[in-house]
Amino acid sequence: MAGTTSDQTPVDDKVEEAVSAHGSRDSRDPDPQDGDGPADDDSTRFGTPGKPINRNGPFYWGFVGAIGVLVAMGLVDMLGKLSQILTLIAVAAFIAIGLDPLVRMLQRRGLRRSWAVTVVFLGLILVVAAFIAAIVPTLVSQAGQLVNNLPGQVDDLRKTEWLSKLDQDYGVIENASNQLQQRLKNGDTWFSLFGGILGAGRAVVSGFFSVISVLVLTLYFLASLRGIAESCYRLAPSSRRERVKLLGDEIIRRIGGYVAGQVGVATINGVLTFFLCLILGLPYSALLAITVGLLGLIPLVGATIGAVVVVLVGLFQSATVAIVIAVYYIIYQQVENYVIAPRIMSRTVAVPGAIALIAALAGGALLGVLGALLAIPVAAAILLVVQEVLIPRQDRV
Repeated sequence: MAGTTSDQTPVDDKVEEAVSAHGSRDSRDPDPQDGDGPADDDSTRFGTPGKPINRNGPFYWGFVGAIGVLVAMGLVDMLGKLSQILTLIAVAAFIAIGLDPLVRMLQRRGLRRSWAVTVVFLGLILVVAAFIAAIVPTLVSQAGQLVNNLPGQVDDLRKTEWLSKLDQDYGVIENASNQLQQRLKNGDTWFSLFGGILGAGRAVVSGFFSVISVLVLTLYFLASLRGIAESCYRLAPSSRRERVKLLGDEIIRRIGGYVAGQVGVATINGVLTFFLCLILGLPYSALLAITVGLLGLIPLVGATIGAVVVVLVGLFQSATVAIVIAVYYIIYQQVENYVIAPRIMSRTVAVPGAIALIAALAGGALLGVLGALLAIPVAAAILLVVQEVLIPRQDRV
């Protein structure tokens, strides 16, 4: 009997302890649902949280997808509105990277970077000022000559045989004169003309401020190019930062070398065109040289387009002059392709011809002339990453 009592006593004690513990817990932590007292947990102060949203339901995925589409449309619209600003930034960055080799060359000769940037930027301003001084007076004088010579040219045109025959058969001149008088009497014509003049003036003012903006951005990018590059390198993991830095510096070097080399080749073409026009007695030799130089910046086809322009101008003077100009450019382009360009571009960008052509066409289709200018250095940068990163990684797999 005593043994039985001693055997049951520990069990009864455990039951009583469990009951007392349960009772004390209920007295300390009242159920937040019964309202007997405040809950200690802040999450249940205003009620028990419900079940989470079912992320596998069609409503959830439809709502999230709709929000994603709206955000994407907003981003596209924002990029469309900022396209002009982004274009100016891209042009300024492109020019700054192209001028960086000159800055480094001056640094190697003992100048501090700040002084080197100042010298190069002043040189850029002088080039822009010389371009404006060369092209604006020429355009103004040509416009004045056109206005002064227009009556005589119209009179000469009326005396031509083919136009006289058309006038006799169909009354072309009389109908054109009547249409012109009716439009001059119409107020909408003057309103459209006034709007066109305002639009032209707005375009001139916008172009002026765009040039100023590009120059200011170029100065900023040129002065802080190394700092911007170092900040971008710090975004890479520390274990890969050194390799990213080496690749980034090589990309900047190649792009800068390409820009400088392309400007050098185009400048040689423009200077030789200027002397050619002087020798042959072509009018507007400075304007033609500047046009050829600017078109020469466009890869692959720019020099050919410039040559066609000069040939057409020579054709207005005589067929012999046009043939001489055509023969000159055929010979010059062979010299440029096999002598001048390889020596200048030998240590800059190595892009296969097919890739360069595809890149130029794609860039021109996307961004016009700017895209064609940026296409080849961007292709060179992508090709460098593929050769140094992707192919070695694939070889290790």
